[in-house]
Amino acid sequence: MNATISPHRRTAPSLPSRSRPDGSTGASERAEPAWARPALIALLVCTAVAYLWDPKASGDANSFYAAAVQAGTKSWKAMFFGSIDSSNFITVDKPPASLWVMEISGRIFGFSSLSMLVPQVLEGVAAVALLYAAVKRWFGAGAGLAAGALLAITPVAALMFRFNNPDALLVLLLVAGAYCLVRAVEGASTRWVLAVGTMIGFAFLAKMMQAFLVLPAFGLVYMVAAPTTLRRRLWQMLAGAAAIVVSCGWWVAIVALWPVGSRPMIDGSPDNNIFNLIFGYNGLGRIFGASGPGGGGGGANFSGPTGALRLFDSEMGAQASWLLPAALIALATGLWLSRRAPRTDRTRAALLLWGGWLLVSGVVFSFGSGVIHTYYTVALVPAIAALVAITGSLLWRERHTPLARRVAASTVLVTASWSWALLDRTPQWESWMRVLIPVSAAIAVVGLLAAPALRRLGRRGGWASVAIAVAAAVACLAGPVAYSAQTITTAHTGSTPSAGPGSSMGAGGLGGAPGGKDFGAHGAGGAGLPGGARGLPGAKAGAVPNASRGAAPTGSVQLFGASGSSSAKTGRAGGVGGGGGAGGAGAMTSVSVAVKKALESDAGSFRWVAAVSGSQTAATLELATGGEPVMAIGGFSNEGGRLTLAEFQRYVRAGDIHYYFASSGGAGGGVGGGPGGGTGSSSISSITSWVEAHFKSVKIGGETVYDLTQARG
Repeated sequence: MNATISPHRRTAPSLPSRSRPDGSTGASERAEPAWARPALIALLVCTAVAYLWDPKASGDANSFYAAAVQAGTKSWKAMFFGSIDSSNFITVDKPPASLWVMEISGRIFGFSSLSMLVPQVLEGVAAVALLYAAVKRWFGAGAGLAAGALLAITPVAALMFRFNNPDALLVLLLVAGAYCLVRAVEGASTRWVLAVGTMIGFAFLAKMMQAFLVLPAFGLVYMVAAPTTLRRRLWQMLAGAAAIVVSCGWWVAIVALWPVGSRPMIDGSPDNNIFNLIFGYNGLGRIFGASGPGGGGGGANFSGPTGALRLFDSEMGAQASWLLPAALIALATGLWLSRRAPRTDRTRAALLLWGGWLLVSGVVFSFGSGVIHTYYTVALVPAIAALVAITGSLLWRERHTPLARRVAASTVLVTASWSWALLDRTPQWESWMRVLIPVSAAIAVVGLLAAPALRRLGRRGGWASVAIAVAAAVACLAGPVAYSAQTITTAHTGSTPSAGPGSSMGAGGLGGAPGGKDFGAHGAGGAGLPGGARGLPGAKAGAVPNASRGAAPTGSVQLFGASGSSSAKTGRAGGVGGGGGAGGAGAMTSVSVAVKKALESDAGSFRWVAAVSGSQTAATLELATGGEPVMAIGGFSNEGGRLTLAEFQRYVRAGDIHYYFASSGGAGGGVGGGPGGGTGSSSISSITSWVEAHFKSVKIGGETVYDLTQARG
């Protein structure tokens, strides 16, 4: 089976080498067949068309990032820091690279759903193209096309490349890094090693420490397979590490050295320190639960209990695990058969690259006790797709051997069985597929095992091979394709989007502390439906019908989320279950016309038109008012923007803030609320008490609002 069946070859099967003057072998691409380029163009066009299907349906998608994008189109300073408001009170809880792409688009075309989400789609198309290129170089155009297609049809990819979270840019840059690594390994090229480091560094600026999960695999592959001396490999690795530091460190250094008094607060950092955000909230906190929304063990609320089977559970399973069993079989089989191959064997190098990527990231997602969202699994998809495509192409090429046929048949059987199991979790949805998949699998398995007999049929045997391949593809891919199609045609909003018809996490995702399949019912009033709507006809958890901006009932600008329990209306309790989550159970979910007019009135006279508790409420108000800046006390999850009462009083005396919303709830949650509790909650409580004692309250659009320019008589 080329390098899999015959592991002692130096390069992948049928991959010619180009001789250098010194007699060594350099990298060369497999000769490209005539159909390869048209097929690639067709794949990219189909991906773009699918991902561009009605992008406006999801409106502002995740309002937290949408408000930051809008702020960045109004203020260059907000763009650089990733501030959620154009007056730069506080940043988002991630670095800003993903926002930069959307903000540049917004500055060119104006802020809108299209200008924000189309760049995400283009990042998805680029990721497919780069994965094709990385796999094709060593294993041919067929394997490259298969890898790109498998990435495109995975449900969580179809979700995140149409959404405004940072994961789209993260995946694109990681795949770009893998492509650069393939080029580096071919000729021990220092230039390409530096390119790898640069891609990883910029991926860090998209989502911080998650970008580094691929580094163990990348480093191992280069140290094992690069065709040069150990000494040269070591100093090249050091140069690559330096490239990582330079490509992300410039932004970190500027933020760290910028005078604290003139920069926005760092969300996710209780002490307003960028290094705390890097190593705590977005670093070790995600693994050990030491920080981040929900605190220790918070990840179970979003992705199910930790453990080896987490990627297959009811929360994560349908996102990216459809081909995960096949990828693990491919990895184990390939490594065993190539165990005695030369050090620089490319097939083994590819298995180490993509397999190491999959295993390290998969272990972190499976056992991380902090906040691990289901959509994080999009970072696994390129590795899964590459492993399946590489091994699948080699098995097909060697289908005349008994070993290849048995491995292929076993893989089809396991993959089809797992697809059937995933579909069985939503038995009322497209139930006919639970018949199609086992029938197709049976045809493929029998055909693979009976291939010698079919070959004796002569010309008909060729058609039989095509039929077997089609049956195997249907058995293995019908499930994820159907889930992706459903995901593409469904609007998704909020901070916890999930792909597929059986997603258990509501797209609004703003209500209370989520709790598995009951998420959305706590504080939201419904199974993850916007505004706590329960039982809307034709709606599903994770879907938001008519989510486009402006689709609100008359008299209000409806966004999304959950208004929470009645206690949240006081701004004190943080919602059912102690608040938390994305914006807290008390986060404001709609803005009345009266509130909108009040905030826009004389807005130019104030640095912030309002102060509220929690970034989600602030984002809601900003998006409703066209980007008027709102001060988000406590930030996203009460881990940033912790104003003291004295600091807040100075802002008020300076005339910087117009209104204070006592009923904003939010992640800060008020007294005793919010995931962080402690300092942030007590600070919000003291601010609220001081405002209530010194300023007049009015009801505007059902909200209790204090005009900070009108003191009590």
